[in-house]
Amino acid sequence: MATRVIMVDDFDGHDAEDVSKRDFEIAETTYTIDLGDENFKKLQEAIEVLTPYLEKAKRVKQAGRARRPADTAPRLRGYSNSDVREWARQEGVEVSSRGKIGDEVYEKFIAAHPDANPDD
Repeated sequence: MATRVIMVDDFDGHDAEDVSKRDFEIAETTYTIDLGDENFKKLQEAIEVLTPYLEKAKRVKQAGRARRPADTAPRLRGYSNSDVREWARQEGVEVSSRGKIGDEVYEKFIAAHPDANPDD
């Protein structure tokens, strides 16, 4: 007895013998989806309508996040984050060994080191 596989249409959920894996391309990217004949025809028609617009459009790159070097802080003059952390530990001020240093730690550091204040 042969096993018969019935595929399910990914778009509307119907199962039938005409449903199969269909590959299509949009903007130089290939996609795959399980569709029946009717839904695949609708997809092809939609792509035909969309294609002239894609040919005129420009691809937009997603903006990346700018990253600052981990050991610098624009709010200090002449000192690094490492200097702030070392001072904080010596003073018993809680500070993480990595990552963001709290504003209150910077404020205490600048109070103890007025030459670090970039606004002066």
